[in-house]
Amino acid sequence: MQRAALFALPVAAVAGILRVPVKRGKRAQMTEADLLASAAVLQAYGGSEEVRLTNDMNTMYFGDIEVGTPGQTLTVVFDTGSSDFWVPVRSNSSEQRRLFMENASHTFEALNHTFAIEYGSGAVRGTYCRDRVDIGGLSLPNFTFAVANDTSGLRGFEQWGFDGVLGLGFRSITVSDTPTVLESLFALNQLDDPVFGFYLGDQTDGQLVLGGVDPEHVAGDFTFVNVTDTGFWSVHLETVRLRRPDSMKLTASRHAIIDSGTSLVVGPTREVKAIAAMLGLTEDSGVYYVSCYEVGEMPSISFTFGGKEFELSARDLVLFETDGLCVLGIQASQMPLWILGDVFMRKYYVQFDFGMRRMGFAPAAVQLPNLV
Repeated sequence: MQRAALFALPVAAVAGILRVPVKRGKRAQMTEADLLASAAVLQAYGGSEEVRLTNDMNTMYFGDIEVGTPGQTLTVVFDTGSSDFWVPVRSNSSEQRRLFMENASHTFEALNHTFAIEYGSGAVRGTYCRDRVDIGGLSLPNFTFAVANDTSGLRGFEQWGFDGVLGLGFRSITVSDTPTVLESLFALNQLDDPVFGFYLGDQTDGQLVLGGVDPEHVAGDFTFVNVTDTGFWSVHLETVRLRRPDSMKLTASRHAIIDSGTSLVVGPTREVKAIAAMLGLTEDSGVYYVSCYEVGEMPSISFTFGGKEFELSARDLVLFETDGLCVLGIQASQMPLWILGDVFMRKYYVQFDFGMRRMGFAPAAVQLPNLV
């Protein structure tokens, strides 16, 4: 699974929940070829917290946390497709990014356990430690996480604007069965509810709310769907439908993962190729595109779960335009399931309820694009 990065600039706790806003960011020296390649990857009681998420060209969202004492600011992806938390400590390449300085934290404790995790875009390795972690007004004073001294296996890592990854999945998919950030915050009574909500803006800032949801970013009622027993934030997928007069339905794949750490909508090769053929898309090295003049006439795609269809128009799928061509945020994979990443989450606000093991989906409120 190729992954993009995510979010969170900490902001003060508001009305008993933590809201994390997301702002739009820019990458240094990214060419059009880089963008094409990158798009394929990758608490006091009664509280909630809001985290700002930087939107990097609609391909990833990320934000800031603090680690250590005194706190050191690092940028992380808030990733619902994984459950481990790591930050970099030393770099064996030439990229410019912030590193966690263990010696500068007087609460740092090294642990004699190795850490290794494999993402679709490569591996990260290091060791475990314990130290203070702060997300806005929420605090874990003695949390176990990983410090990564080898990120050389993570393809494209030098080009991205984040430092580490903070997983928001279930504990069952951690690499060493350690408590997650979410379950630890709730166990310490730092969250009102075992819930978090994601808003991903379209060319605008985004927001992660820990301990609740933000109604200002929700434009309708939530449809709640139980999580399937996979360890991921996954749902039972009833059907995928190309909404046109002859209405092609695909039912071979029965699971979909809702993944804030994946830039695109990713599906099984056979199904994606069938959709691409019906839409008249051109494929080049795994990237699908079409003339922008045709986008308005193309049928939408819908995903049905919880008895409700969630529709994405062809315009919703457009990542960017270049020379009259629209590059679409859909990709084929050898995995026998669908991954509904940022392309889907820009259209729908998602409430992740880890207490009741369910997700709520509602139309996201449209926000005006940032002007700078």
